[in-house]
Amino acid sequence: MAKEELLEFEGTVLELLPNAMFKVKLDNDHEILAHTAGRMRKHRIRVLAGDRVNVEMTPYDLTKGRITFRFK
Repeated sequence: MAKEELLEFEGTVLELLPNAMFKVKLDNDHEILAHTAGRMRKHRIRVLAGDRVNVEMTPYDLTKGRITFRFK
């Protein structure tokens, strides 16, 4: 069984929220809640306000996402 297609967007972290959540403003001016991917957590990659990030979202819920990459 194949996984569903994920939507990928770039955005900027606006603020850090409790419970390892982040408010991210996408390049298309939408604001979503996102958490870091497990691989980023495992390698202790820090995400701070103002960072440019790559976000994956499922087409079923366009208000939540997963941060998969932090640009340098």
